[in-house]
Amino acid sequence: MRVSVLDQSPIPEGLTGVDALRNTLELARLADRLGYHRYWVAEHHGGPMLAGAAPEVLIGPIAAATQEIRVGSGGVMLPHYSPLKVAEAFSLLAGLFPGRIDLGIGRAAGTDPMTTFALQRDRRQASPDDFPQQLAELLAYLDDEMPAEHPFARLAATLPGRPQTPERWLLGSSRQSAIWAGELGISYAFADFINPEGAEFAAEYRRLHAQHHADHAPRTAVAVWAICAETEEHAQYLASSSRMSMRMLRQGRLIPVPPPEKALNYLRSIGQPTDHGFTDGRRAVLCSPETVRSRLSEVADAYGADEVMVVTITHDHGARKRSYELIAEAMELEPRERQADRHEVSLS
Repeated sequence: MRVSVLDQSPIPEGLTGVDALRNTLELARLADRLGYHRYWVAEHHGGPMLAGAAPEVLIGPIAAATQEIRVGSGGVMLPHYSPLKVAEAFSLLAGLFPGRIDLGIGRAAGTDPMTTFALQRDRRQASPDDFPQQLAELLAYLDDEMPAEHPFARLAATLPGRPQTPERWLLGSSRQSAIWAGELGISYAFADFINPEGAEFAAEYRRLHAQHHADHAPRTAVAVWAICAETEEHAQYLASSSRMSMRMLRQGRLIPVPPPEKALNYLRSIGQPTDHGFTDGRRAVLCSPETVRSRLSEVADAYGADEVMVVTITHDHGARKRSYELIAEAMELEPRERQADRHEVSLS
């Protein structure tokens, strides 16, 4: 089973967005050395907790700082963009880093309604909900399959990175995304950390894929919220930071990722238990090295997935790196040797 990283570029309390971006580059280099299969960066806007507002900007520096790991978006929130612009950006990246670029496509806003409106170019009215049309246009550009009579038909051949193209994935947390991915025949990544009841949707994806695209096999990845530490108790301790952040988010109070002691004091003050994971129905794999392999494999098996993408948020960047190290060891990933002449990208 492949194991990958989904990095939301968390901003710890007391640090800045620039610190978070430096941490992302450092974690990407570590993930490459540890043998993770791919490294995706997310898109979120208008808040103090996550620094990854532009995955298409982050992907280039990450790919330049690493050697073999695939790099991509988890994902680009297509409703904010022109399909042609996304096609051009990821074609360019694919041309610069052949065989290593993924385009994960999402429908969600990645922010609140006001920030969504601020992201619009035309603010005379709310943008239409035309995601299926946007997605079809984007794929037509990338596959150079725009109908000849379409007014944009000639543009597909002008993508700057050809003949290289990014690997396409549709991201989702609902049945509708599974239907689209299956009917279109593209790879599907399900966000279990948002909706842990998605196994039936993944099965629906595979059924539709087989029905419409028997010429190639479906491919499913599942993104799981996980922290691995030397003991399960310490993993629970580290997870308290995310528990507080997410509870505040649901109240419309956006905060940087708090330190565990502050988070634990907050959870106690509102009468929440402090010795287990999320209490709002979300799944969190919080465990020691002895059990992390079985826990992640259990989720993957439920989804019929051949790849797990690990999402980890902690206040301490060292603890986040250590979690990925322990998971890599438990999952028996094959480390990669570092080439001495590889150029390192730095924001310092």
